[in-house]
Amino acid sequence: MPSRHEDSPYISVVIPVYNEEDNLPELVRRLVRTLSTTGRTFEILMVDDGSQDRSWEILTELHEQHPEHLRAIQFNRNFGQHRAIFAGFQAARGQVVVTLDADLQNPPEEIPRLIAKLEEGYDTVGGWRETRHDSIFRKLSSFIMNRVMSWVTGVRLHDYGCMLRAYRREIVDSINQCHESTSFIPALANSFAHRIIEIPVRHAERQGGKSKYGIRKLIRLNFDLMTGFSHFPIHVVGFLGLLIALAGLGFGIYLFIRRLVVGPEVEGVFTLFAILFVFTGLQMFGLALIGEYVGRIYREVRQRPRYVIRQQLGGDLGQ
Repeated sequence: MPSRHEDSPYISVVIPVYNEEDNLPELVRRLVRTLSTTGRTFEILMVDDGSQDRSWEILTELHEQHPEHLRAIQFNRNFGQHRAIFAGFQAARGQVVVTLDADLQNPPEEIPRLIAKLEEGYDTVGGWRETRHDSIFRKLSSFIMNRVMSWVTGVRLHDYGCMLRAYRREIVDSINQCHESTSFIPALANSFAHRIIEIPVRHAERQGGKSKYGIRKLIRLNFDLMTGFSHFPIHVVGFLGLLIALAGLGFGIYLFIRRLVVGPEVEGVFTLFAILFVFTGLQMFGLALIGEYVGRIYREVRQRPRYVIRQQLGGDLGQ
């Protein structure tokens, strides 16, 4: 981890970037203006997650304009949003670390409010997008994810999907000691935090670019959440398997007795097929869930690096 000296900034803002060329100049302009009003020293850490557009060229230009504040890391390919945040956490030097998306849907002007709340003694402060400017699909998927995360972690929050969050240095140091290849930063932080709170923040419509989360990524994320933070899903599948086995045994006894009383009959064949399909579907779901856990174990035992850094701006940012 980078050393922190007396000249280290008080605030570090970590921002994952993927194909955000339309938003970066405005984002940095507003960030520098907002953070300058806090009276605290600060740094902005941009992590280019393998962008295919001009994002890195723009970051290079912005670094030349703000060399004292802006630092940047470029991955050699797309590794994912949370791995980009892990890289930013490894490089961050601040006593307060803030995460923010690059799409400007969460206004940078909200950052001082999060820092003020953190300084009241909280370990993590999350943003809660009360009024969201997203599609019905995104709102529904976020609702499901928030319920899943509250259930899995035991920490009930309204908005786990909001990336506008502030963390104490101690929480970031604890996260940096975790070496799993995939994780979900807000949930991981909450597992180390003692005092957690979220506050309402504004949410704006996306002005440039497009959302990077489609249905496939959202499903993948929810599977990671369930298998990465709890064994409860596998316990549920085991319990359901026991209930299904008992139900199947009882149904078999019923059919045997019915055959003795009524005699051979062909009625109910389609009912039997329907029951068989239900049981088969549950078995396949259980097998897929077990495979998800096994897949996570396989990824971890290979011990491949989370990401590969191609270039850096602003000194040695570590890996």
